[in-house]
Amino acid sequence: MDKLKNIIVNMPDASGVYSMKDKTGQVIYIGKAKSLRKRLSTYLGRDLSSKTVALMSKVDDIEYQLCQNESLALLLEASLVHKYKPKYNVSLRDDKSFPVVKITHEEFPAIYITRKRISDGSHYFGPYTNAKLLRQALKIIRRYFPFRSCKKLPQKACIYYRLKLSPAPCISKISKEEYAKTIENICLILEGKTDTLIKKLSQEMNLKSKEQKFEEAAKIRDQIEALSVMAQSSSRFSRKDEVEDLKNLLQLAKLPERIEAFDISDISGKEATGSMVSFSKGMSDKNNYRRFRIKTVQAIDDYKMLSEVIQRRYSRLIRENLTLPDLVLIDGGKAHLLTAEREMNKLGISIPLVSIAKDRENIYIKNKANPIRLNSDIPALNLIRRIRDEAHRFALAYHHVLRRKKTIGK
Repeated sequence: MDKLKNIIVNMPDASGVYSMKDKTGQVIYIGKAKSLRKRLSTYLGRDLSSKTVALMSKVDDIEYQLCQNESLALLLEASLVHKYKPKYNVSLRDDKSFPVVKITHEEFPAIYITRKRISDGSHYFGPYTNAKLLRQALKIIRRYFPFRSCKKLPQKACIYYRLKLSPAPCISKISKEEYAKTIENICLILEGKTDTLIKKLSQEMNLKSKEQKFEEAAKIRDQIEALSVMAQSSSRFSRKDEVEDLKNLLQLAKLPERIEAFDISDISGKEATGSMVSFSKGMSDKNNYRRFRIKTVQAIDDYKMLSEVIQRRYSRLIRENLTLPDLVLIDGGKAHLLTAEREMNKLGISIPLVSIAKDRENIYIKNKANPIRLNSDIPALNLIRRIRDEAHRFALAYHHVLRRKKTIGK
């Protein structure tokens, strides 16, 4: 019991989902909480039900996954219960009175909450333990993935269309194919496959950008940003875990509490831009983000552009006597790392430096000849990926702003 007390005391005071495991590593119970620490502390009390006492006698370890809020924790809880089918969640799996999400089997499917499952070809997700939280979760999803919620398709657009919460298939404002994509994306969210959806949307966004369909690319970018918040919050590692793991991985002398990351965006060689995002203790620090419009490079040359951005950033910090970061992350391969290192050497500064290649996600480290490949489920790689993706999103967003200004003069 001392082991479990230690685990619970160190739980974060934040929303999330917890998974209790037995000595064999099998998940035997999954629950959600507005505050993981407070909820799990109740399992240490004296006035426990016989069922809870039986459960705790089997628990050997507890893992958790953070969520942005309790409503999103509800979705994750249900998807994990469906995946693992824990022994002590049997009532949730079997009780027919809990609400479920229904996606109807129609040309333009409707999505709504019900407590009845009917064999009519519809797709059901759940059950969920709290109808109020479920409605809140669907509202969050609907902001970025508008869907039809009416049980009978009307003859004219409803108020949800005017609120931009429905694409109005009733008046043919969206094609069957586009609406089907939206439904597929929502299903991935409800299945807990947010990471898969982000990768899918990133590919679509890059394609739209290459086709110069910037409004469509911007819409997808907003979807990715919203999903990234969900995905980041769903990491079962705490920010402290990630930062400490990164320190050990890179053999740094101190914790990389402040990290700056750079990315270059130069689609078709036009309106080239650079971005720098800042993370503090594993969390994005948007007040210290910076944008760089490339001034000295005319041709398509990522390395020269990166040189310019690095030189401008750190010469300014030196000139103004400001604190340097604990670590610098470059989106790119070995050549990008060497380019950044060369510029820092010219400035006479020495900052721990790494880069991450796009394809195989090889990690290149300053002063090491060969790259390393990280297990996809370790805290350090989660942090590196999150910072890299945010730098890319920020650079692309600025690039679109400049292209739009050039096109329409605004």
